[in-house]
Amino acid sequence: MHDVNHSSEAKQSKKVLFDRNSMTYYPLASRKNKVVIESSCVDPATDSVAISEQLQQKTALIADEMVQARNRGAAVMCAFGAHTIKNGMGRLLGNLVQKGWLTHLATNGAGVIHDWEFSYLGQSSEDVRANVQEGKFGTWEETGLYINLALAVGAYEGLGYGESIGAMIVQGGLEIPTRTELEACAISSENSATKRASALDLLDLVADLDESLFGSRLHISHPYASYSAQAMAWEAKVPFTSHPMFGHDIIYTHRANRGAVIGRTAERDFLSYVQSVSNLEGGVYLSVGSAVMSPMIFEKSLSMVRNAGKHVTDCAIHVVDLQEESWDWSKGEPPVDNPAYYLRFMKTFSRMGCNASYLCSDNHAFFVSLYRELEKRS
Repeated sequence: MHDVNHSSEAKQSKKVLFDRNSMTYYPLASRKNKVVIESSCVDPATDSVAISEQLQQKTALIADEMVQARNRGAAVMCAFGAHTIKNGMGRLLGNLVQKGWLTHLATNGAGVIHDWEFSYLGQSSEDVRANVQEGKFGTWEETGLYINLALAVGAYEGLGYGESIGAMIVQGGLEIPTRTELEACAISSENSATKRASALDLLDLVADLDESLFGSRLHISHPYASYSAQAMAWEAKVPFTSHPMFGHDIIYTHRANRGAVIGRTAERDFLSYVQSVSNLEGGVYLSVGSAVMSPMIFEKSLSMVRNAGKHVTDCAIHVVDLQEESWDWSKGEPPVDNPAYYLRFMKTFSRMGCNASYLCSDNHAFFVSLYRELEKRS
């Protein structure tokens, strides 16, 4: 009876999984895009977006807080959704980093992809409705291949998710180790288990993709790199972290995708993010257009740093989104029968024990107004 049960369990474990090698991938240049970065890039000095008096007053307050935070050496973090990049704000964010006003950028997997596609192709944002109908949505060779391969190389080199892509853009490609180097690394007792496993991951991926890549310099031109927030953060040595959810992004459709690689680089980014949160006493946290990712990672991070004995209570949290404000959060949480109770971004931040405020604004107008206020104080 024991053998029968064991055989039954073995059969159940052999589930059929979808084979991505059965798919067809298309050249990224053949895709029709909605956004061209050269015409969509936002220049705060010349931009004509309408700035209301209320928004100007709010961003003036936030700018003062940011300057004060930087003067005391505290963190000024900005977590944002992918639409911030799609709306042409990549260079603006990069300038905020390079001028020293922001000490950490954080986004989701889609934010990384749009930023990379802009730097590589100068365009991004496909027609999802049309491409899903044709089975083409997200099936773009260069996006899937280069981003996944960059993450595998980055994991081997000890980089995080955002760092891996920023480095590829700035360096104009990837250095692929030889097969011998990877095999030696994988068996060396002098390396950590993580390093050895990363070597095996990269070895397996390159062998599966193209043996000729071993020991090569893979040149990947990024003619629009000056628009990339990831590249600018990499050059400034400021954290740009990505916090993906598996299956959410188009790179998961590609045969080069490896779950272990995603996990290693995303874990490193999360711990980098937590480290920045640990320096938020007297600092500023901006959460712009991120209804799920930002509040979810922030609450765990803040609890972690407090658990480790770090005092973080005097922190200004500013949440910016398009949802119209329907509740005065200074009065506490709304009752469960009020729709505002289910606005995750404010419910979460209102529970953190810090000063949290909400601003209803388009991310374009918000960042332009904030940038101009900071320029006045530079």
